[in-house]
Amino acid sequence: MPIDRSVATAGALPRGWRLAAIILWALLAVSKCWVAATLAPFGDEAFYWQESRALAWSYTDVPPATAVLIRLGETLFGHSPLGMRSLFLLLGALMPLWIWRIGARHFGEERGAQAAVGWMALPLGATLGVMAMPDVPLTIAAIGALAGLLAAVTQGGWRAWVLVGVSLAVAWFSHYRAAMLLLGGAVFLLGSAHGRAQFRRPGLWLALAIAATGLVPLVLFNASHDWHGMSFQFVERHPWRFQWSGLAQLVEQTIASTPLLYGVMLLALWRGWRQRDADPRVAVLACSGVGIALGYLLFGLFADDVRFRVHWPLPAYVAAVLLVPLLLDLSRRHAQRWVYGLGVIGTGLATAYLAMAAHPASIQTLAEFKLYPQNFVGWREAGAETRHLLRADPSALLVADNFLLAAELDFQLAGPAVYSLDHIRNVKHGRAGQLRIWQRDEAGLAARSGSPVLLVVEETSKQEGQAQWLQNLCRHVADLTFVQRLRLYGGRKIFSWYRGRVPGPQAPAQCAADNSG
Repeated sequence: MPIDRSVATAGALPRGWRLAAIILWALLAVSKCWVAATLAPFGDEAFYWQESRALAWSYTDVPPATAVLIRLGETLFGHSPLGMRSLFLLLGALMPLWIWRIGARHFGEERGAQAAVGWMALPLGATLGVMAMPDVPLTIAAIGALAGLLAAVTQGGWRAWVLVGVSLAVAWFSHYRAAMLLLGGAVFLLGSAHGRAQFRRPGLWLALAIAATGLVPLVLFNASHDWHGMSFQFVERHPWRFQWSGLAQLVEQTIASTPLLYGVMLLALWRGWRQRDADPRVAVLACSGVGIALGYLLFGLFADDVRFRVHWPLPAYVAAVLLVPLLLDLSRRHAQRWVYGLGVIGTGLATAYLAMAAHPASIQTLAEFKLYPQNFVGWREAGAETRHLLRADPSALLVADNFLLAAELDFQLAGPAVYSLDHIRNVKHGRAGQLRIWQRDEAGLAARSGSPVLLVVEETSKQEGQAQWLQNLCRHVADLTFVQRLRLYGGRKIFSWYRGRVPGPQAPAQCAADNSG
């Protein structure tokens, strides 16, 4: 089914997209920089910062790209939330510009600008870069791979295939979810006539060879650490049984992408799939987008449904926002005002939420509307109080009850090593093995037998068995003495401090920590 040429002409689209894209990009850039400078690190983000202080081939949770970017950012701009996030902000700002460039090159300037607006109207896409997370380098790599594949299929040339290979290598360097980009490419290569023709081109095999180099750090790390990273990502964290709750992904994506824009993107992918043999550009975008989106939907039916996963299909939406202006006529009845307008409102609300989470006066307001930003708040206050208590006994070892609190305190203090007790949260999030490698767990702490300890406990951690675990802190730290407790935001965040010492070779007697008050 050929593309409707009445829709494919640049004049069929309303004017003003270029100006809209420029204004929206500028507003986003300013607001994201401000939020990144004021928002305390997200829990996982603080752990990635710890990884940046101990650069390695890889880690038990993710490959090294995130740690490398954080390290470079802080080297250039100093230790601070903004310094840590600086290069992620830069990559996040480049994404809509690159999408614009891809659209303009293949479909005309107006469509390129409209695709950029579509990306910035996606709340998750627009806010990428505010936090130092692996999805930022992974998504920029996905854009690069798509740009290279479009150029390779339509124009040929070694440089385009090299871009595909380098982008896929960067994706592997960023996250194990790079595998989904390969799935999208495989759907194009096998599912369309234009794709099958690529098997005769040596450039494809060059690209795959370059892409394989991105696996080298992962293989080197996993081979020397009992394949812990791959085991966690592909085995331990997933139930690998069908679960009806996986269908909630459709609702999650509808809300996170805003309903109209999500529906329009799905429609564009569907129409593109039906027209994949009519135009090689459509084949690349539709097949890769459908492959990634369906891959994540099916994967989610058997995979981890506890952790945050809404951001997973973002690479598919890169292809979708490029297809929307090509295959759908949104100029009639002001449809674009509703589709993109509601999306931009969603982006504004997401940015405003992060901005409010950075300021104590606004956090209480969020809590009243059941939007309490649990993972962003309390860390600065806990860090300030811990710094004060350490001055009374500088020789004390700083210990947190779980990896997340340890990482947050480490970021806030940026000084003494912070140990973590062996908490179920460490295992659940795949960080227990990394703490063991760093000797920051209880086994590492045992080497300092008899040393004084300042223990910080987050009592409001939402974990199964948390209350019972708190009652048995004396199993982990000897001579435990309660010091003080800090209640924040109406008791939604509670931290407690204890003094004690590292247990000796003999395990301390069972006892109950003073948890009153």
